[in-house]
Amino acid sequence: MTDLKHFDVILSPVITEKATMLSEHNQVVFKVAKTATKPEIKAAVEALFKVKVTGVNTQVRKGKVKRFRGTIGRQSDVKRAIVTLAEGQSIDVSTGL
Repeated sequence: MTDLKHFDVILSPVITEKATMLSEHNQVVFKVAKTATKPEIKAAVEALFKVKVTGVNTQVRKGKVKRFRGTIGRQSDVKRAIVTLAEGQSIDVSTGL
């Protein structure tokens, strides 16, 4: 898989309070493409960040219906991947690639 394909799989890191708490357990959360599979996510993280991945869990957050100035809109669905790293490995998501 080429580097361009890896950048299409992993869209951005998720930086929230819960994602920061997961970093204590050697886990990192990424926003990924909706069509990405677990093996593709694992290969992309290992290639881009030069780390060893032991597990990948995915979840799809369904978009909510929101109102803005009386107009009804819908947020899009978001797929997230919780990546577990090997012992002693870490990713600093605050810096760029």
